[in-house]
Amino acid sequence: QVQLVESGGGLVQPGGSLRLSCAASGIIFSINAMGWYRQAPGKQRELVARIARGTSTTYADSVKGRFTISRDNAKNMVYLQMNSLKPEDTAVYYCNADVQTTLLAWHNYWGQGTQVTVSS
Repeated sequence: QVQLVESGGGLVQPGGSLRLSCAASGIIFSINAMGWYRQAPGKQRELVARIARGTSTTYADSVKGRFTISRDNAKNMVYLQMNSLKPEDTAVYYCNADVQTTLLAWHNYWGQGTQVTVSS
């Protein structure tokens, strides 16, 4: 079993910054892509940013230039640096990872989510 645990959420004023962290633990042979998604009340979950095992990244248009995703493969962690936060960034942020648990088995996992609230 694999667990993804997010941390770093909270309340921040518009224009502020937060850094989210996600730690993967359990039976892990390898991790391919890792990413962050978010879901605001009444809206569908959407991709925020995703990073391949190397350095290839993908960002939602709404966060380009403000958010930066990175990872530490040795620690099985992924980070999301969020700058210039806006009220519309308010959502529950979820960590996601494609994890190889054996030589032949890959599974997709989700964290439990961390709340980010941008408000004055």
